[in-house]
Amino acid sequence: MKSDSEPYQQIFILLETTTSGLSSDLWIGIIGFIVILLFLGLSALFSSSENAFFSLSPTHLVELNEENSQSSKVALDLINEPDRKTGTRRLLATILLMNNLINIFIVIFSSWLFERIFTFGTFSIGTYIMSSDTIGFLVQVVLITFLLVLLGEIIPKIYATQNNLKIVRLMAKPLRVCATIFKPMVFVLAGSSSIFDKYLKKRMHNISMEEISQAIDIADENKEIEEKHILKGLINFGNTSVKQIMKPRTEVSCIDLTTNSQELLDTIVNWNYSRIPVYQESFDHVKGVLYIKDLLPYIHKKTSFNWHELIKPPIFVPEHKKIDDLLEEFQEKRVHLAIVVDEYGGTSGIVTMEDILEEVFGEIKDEFAEEGPIYSKLDESTYIFEGKTAVHDLIKILELPIDHFDKIKGEADTLGGMLMEIQEEIPSKGEKIITDDMTFTIESADSRRIKRVKLLIHKKHKTLK
Repeated sequence: MKSDSEPYQQIFILLETTTSGLSSDLWIGIIGFIVILLFLGLSALFSSSENAFFSLSPTHLVELNEENSQSSKVALDLINEPDRKTGTRRLLATILLMNNLINIFIVIFSSWLFERIFTFGTFSIGTYIMSSDTIGFLVQVVLITFLLVLLGEIIPKIYATQNNLKIVRLMAKPLRVCATIFKPMVFVLAGSSSIFDKYLKKRMHNISMEEISQAIDIADENKEIEEKHILKGLINFGNTSVKQIMKPRTEVSCIDLTTNSQELLDTIVNWNYSRIPVYQESFDHVKGVLYIKDLLPYIHKKTSFNWHELIKPPIFVPEHKKIDDLLEEFQEKRVHLAIVVDEYGGTSGIVTMEDILEEVFGEIKDEFAEEGPIYSKLDESTYIFEGKTAVHDLIKILELPIDHFDKIKGEADTLGGMLMEIQEEIPSKGEKIITDDMTFTIESADSRRIKRVKLLIHKKHKTLK
């Protein structure tokens, strides 16, 4: 015989089971929602750090450098170690890697959570029936994408643009930890981007340099010659090597390390240079650069003094280094002069900041510059050049293509050197050297070098200019 309370006990058991199931799903939903919010916050922090670090101005960098805090030091290390270009590339790789890992986790976790908590019915439009799985997928994509874009990208980046220093200080240490943990992946990402960047840069230059140069000539025939030279200088800037613009060693004024102080003072007064290379035994062993401004306190000194303490360490650059890279190096190291070395370690000459700027803006003369042109134009077809005139300058004066003499000049850098390459000896005075489009007449020469050359452009090639 059944008890009167037995039906009520079955109802209580059913309610308890239902409530227990609901409670379990509810707690999973609450915890899952908190986890998603937490990772959205992390996504926002990494997204904002990208804008914050890469919107820092030179003033901001100086401010970080002057702060005596660990976070500022770490931030500067992330940007500058081992150098600015590599450091920023690795920093960007770290930020993007972390942001993508977090976003992937959010998408996967939210998908699991939706399937665990929600159940969608079918939806029909006319004869078309949309399944519950399709509806669930669309809801997840729309909702999660909206949250990721709004909370993980747009709002954080807007905030970071206006508060970049605050975000940089906050995220510097976490980013260093992430860069250390994921170091192999960061190196792969940064390295691959570097290879792609070099390939793209090289390909763009190879395709467009000559075409752009021709376009400058065609675009506006009324444009001033000086303006055209500046535009062409900018176009060819990254394609010009140090060897093409340097001052050769035969024209460099330098000081022997054994020179006494009084002789040094007398010499620099006559030279009128602001920086002078210092060598030991020969110019192939440059020990440093002497800044004349450092000698000013001793200019009237009658007794000897140790001027060797004033020598600054030299910067050595290879002959084939591109001048755009050299300009960047000059800016980073805050120097204006470098020693150019050849493949065997010997000194080829020197290159200065002025040499680089002259490639774009033309010759720069100061109050100490020697007056008078480096060439004379006798008529439309005839010129007189000094033998030491650089082939690169000859091309600019005659307005020829940059590779015009490549087939005949060999390794020569000057007009005299090119003519000796053609003849395979030092030509004598009055000797004529004829090429396809020009005739070179040796006006003056000695047993060591060509001093002066007359250049005649053949009539059929006058239109080259």
